Amino acid sequence: MARTYPDALTLSRRVLRIVIKLNLLIGILILALLIASLIAEAPVMGALGVPPAQFSSTLLVGMRVIMVLGIAAIPIVHFVLTRLLTIVDTVSVGNPFVLANAARLQAIAWAVLGLELMHFVVGVVAAGVSSAAVPLNISWGFSLTRWLAVLLLFVLARVFEQGARMREELDGTV
Repeated sequence: MARTYPDALTLSRRVLRIVIKLNLLIGILILALLIASLIAEAPVMGALGVPPAQFSSTLLVGMRVIMVLGIAAIPIVHFVLTRLLTIVDTVSVGNPFVLANAARLQAIAWAVLGLELMHFVVGVVAAGVSSAAVPLNISWGFSLTRWLAVLLLFVLARVFEQGARMREELDGTV
């Protein structure tokens, strides 16, 4: 007999709903920072730790590009989180191996790949506008773990697809 874990699924659903809301809040905050940087450049740069003597338009443009990329990542993260929430819901009703979940996992894999590429672009922008006097430390770098997660998501999508097809065949023979 299969053992279920309703508490874990309930917790997962609650955590995902909270993270979805936090993601949207972060998007609003980044947008507010971008708008503030357009209205009051010097105070925003000062608040971000750039001394007035080190202020440069290149640095400001780079920081704005990073903000725009951060805003662009919000809907992608929202896409991932809502698909994951839907998968959790299908698990809670006892039917995770459906073709729709395989498609959701595949879409999540592509979205996470896109986020990783955006992360790389942010790092390139930061490196391009940083200087010895004003380094733009955003803690970016290559992470084998994140790239393995992307690969794992693509593999899991195929596993779910195969599981769904096997389940359909089994249901057809009964």
